[in-house]
Amino acid sequence: MLLNYLKIALRTLRKNRVFSLINIVGLALGITAFILILEYVAYERSFNQFHKNLPTLYRLLNQNQSGDVWSDLSPPIGPLIKEKCPEVRAFCRIAEHSANGIVSFPNAHTARSFRESKLAYADASFFTLFSFPLLNGTAPTALTQPNTVALSQSQAHKYFGNRNSIGQLLTLNNQFGKTQYTVTAVYADMPRNSDVSFDAVFSLQTLANSANLGGNDWARLDSFYGTYLTTFLQLTESKTSDELASCRTLEEKINALARQLAPGNNDRFIVQPATTLHLASSLSDVYKTSGSLGFVYLLSGIAGLVLLIAWFNYVNLSTAGALKRAKEVGVRKVIGAGTGQLIGQFLGESLLLNGLGFGLALLIVALLQPAFNEFIQKDLSLSALGTGTFWLAGAGLLIAGAVMSGGYVAFAMTSFQPLQIMKGTYQGGKSGLLRKALVVAQFSTSIALVIATLVLYRQLQYMQTKNLGVSLTQRVVIRGPQLAQTGSFKTATTALEDQLGQLPYVKRFCHTSVVPGNFYNFTANGITTQHPRPGDDKKSYSMGIVDDRFLPTYEIRLAAGRNFTAQEAELGYEKSSRVMINETAARQLGFASPSQAVGKRVNWGQPFEIVGVVADYHHQGVKYAIEPAIFLPRRSVSDLTVQLTTDQVQDKLATLEQLYKAAYPGNPFEFFFADENYNRQYQAEQQYGQVFTIGSSLAIFIACLGLFGLATFTTQQRTKEIGVRKVLGASVTSIVALLSKDFLKLVLIAILLASPLAWYAMDRWLQDFAYRVDISWWVFALAGSLAVGIALLTVSFQSIRAALVNPVKSLRSE
Repeated sequence: MLLNYLKIALRTLRKNRVFSLINIVGLALGITAFILILEYVAYERSFNQFHKNLPTLYRLLNQNQSGDVWSDLSPPIGPLIKEKCPEVRAFCRIAEHSANGIVSFPNAHTARSFRESKLAYADASFFTLFSFPLLNGTAPTALTQPNTVALSQSQAHKYFGNRNSIGQLLTLNNQFGKTQYTVTAVYADMPRNSDVSFDAVFSLQTLANSANLGGNDWARLDSFYGTYLTTFLQLTESKTSDELASCRTLEEKINALARQLAPGNNDRFIVQPATTLHLASSLSDVYKTSGSLGFVYLLSGIAGLVLLIAWFNYVNLSTAGALKRAKEVGVRKVIGAGTGQLIGQFLGESLLLNGLGFGLALLIVALLQPAFNEFIQKDLSLSALGTGTFWLAGAGLLIAGAVMSGGYVAFAMTSFQPLQIMKGTYQGGKSGLLRKALVVAQFSTSIALVIATLVLYRQLQYMQTKNLGVSLTQRVVIRGPQLAQTGSFKTATTALEDQLGQLPYVKRFCHTSVVPGNFYNFTANGITTQHPRPGDDKKSYSMGIVDDRFLPTYEIRLAAGRNFTAQEAELGYEKSSRVMINETAARQLGFASPSQAVGKRVNWGQPFEIVGVVADYHHQGVKYAIEPAIFLPRRSVSDLTVQLTTDQVQDKLATLEQLYKAAYPGNPFEFFFADENYNRQYQAEQQYGQVFTIGSSLAIFIACLGLFGLATFTTQQRTKEIGVRKVLGASVTSIVALLSKDFLKLVLIAILLASPLAWYAMDRWLQDFAYRVDISWWVFALAGSLAVGIALLTVSFQSIRAALVNPVKSLRSE
């Protein structure tokens, strides 16, 4: 019997090649999108899961009164919490960014140096709390002593080749100075799906003197070295399964201790489960995460919608073609076939089609995998679905969808009445209403995605073309040398600047690490005018250290006053007692106009005179509101911004590299272009735009396949009517209009349903931008026109074909 059903199914597929091909392709495209996105979701969900202690690991965060959350804490906090809270088994403090610098080798025969950006200082408990296996060395003792370092396998090979790395010496030159370290361990490269990922881990005990790691002075939160450590806590095994309750209990203890030791500090501490380090447990969580739960939800939603549209399309096409097999069902019922047998047969055909679609989808996934990986900037494959949970969830969803869609088709076809079928009066039952509803659902989803895509690209274009108040093109930023300032070093810098001034293609240059698109140097509060208002000392300001050439190099305008002089920049802000502020800072300080602020003094540990007010410019992008900023003068040895002429850029960079290496021997020449660096912040929006474009294109294409099926079904039902109308003189145009108007009604209904939903969703999304576009009426008109045009082209193909058929053939059977 099963073999017979299979033969019938294959014969039916061959007989209806066009319908079968469209069905299989539609299902394959939907399943392809589902599998590719499931790979990404599985990869994102796999982050940090390999740590054996993950269920008992927590990160300590700090939240201020404004709601801002950060992970950088004071050194004494971890030891003090372990001492006062018995449920804390161990702690590990990690300096994630402050270790970065230049690595060199004291015993090397040739001068070699590397600027490294994935270095960290950590406590000796690092390799016992986190599951990073050591290839050489022992986990408990690898970082117990100062001036020791553990290298990743790749880094050890990079530095020492095939030699044994243990006992080798290297020198790290960073903000803490120049220090020599001994390699005590080599660990396997940290997995890609790890939020804690470093090329080398240095002993935190090395900083014991300079960073004041000892003691339990909680009030040291605002010291220079006070807030730069990420603190992890390992708790004892919980007696309750309620992880949230355990977190809240520990938080209450820590915050009570904080209030006791630092009564004037109103910040609160948050205990974050390590399971939420990458993706928060919900969109409303305040936790800092390295992944985007919103993007995961977005991709998952689009994958689900495209797959759902594919199944809707399958139901449409299958029920549209069911009329051709009505007589087959009627004859089989008359000769005694039971409903169960018919359902089994048609459900088997449905599973066969879904199986063929799944097989084709796997082939398409293999072909599209490289392009998909490049798009999301990750190296994924089907192995990302290696966990049983995702395989079961994905396979379960595909099987359930196939059974439900196929089950409806089987039920609809077996509900045919034999008497009506044999008399030729059967009109398709109640399934016509469902088909129309499915077409409306398909096009509503597609139109909503098109509207979202148009709004997103308008916002992205607005951000990229808005006048920023700063010029970034042809500015190359050269990373500053990682060296201490000495007399000879200043001499070398002065000589380099003299050489740059003599180059005809160098228009301007300046020394500053305050590069537009990056953060300012630091933030500060407690800055007030001579006549402060209540609450002024609580307001925060972004602080940027610049020289006297910063404004001209980036062509930033002054709203009032003057720029720093060369003498003021040479003295530095501590000795010159001069500052500049931007217009937003002037308003926050209470000045009615920029000119009113010039010449006034602000207090920040000492009085500073405001010599100029800088016109507001978008330092960190259009997505964020312009922050109140204060500029401090100093000719520091930091990043060097050079404005070049437009021709032969590579040759000019080669010359700059020669001059830089001659001035700062042993320092690598590294650079980036200011405009490319600035535009990098829009990468998320660009990804969203590409996702919506692909999703809406797939949705419209699959929806049109369904519409094509419905048009085919309708023209088959009305073949004789069309023949009679042609005999009576109807034109091809009038027949096409007759057949198309019903479908266009469905698309218009879809536009009416999709437009308010899309407007609401995109209006909510735009609220995240300080500067945003309005959602114009023409966006909905364009999306609707696009949908109507595509639908009309799809329907017209079948309508014109039916209108051109010779009426004699249509009426021959009458």
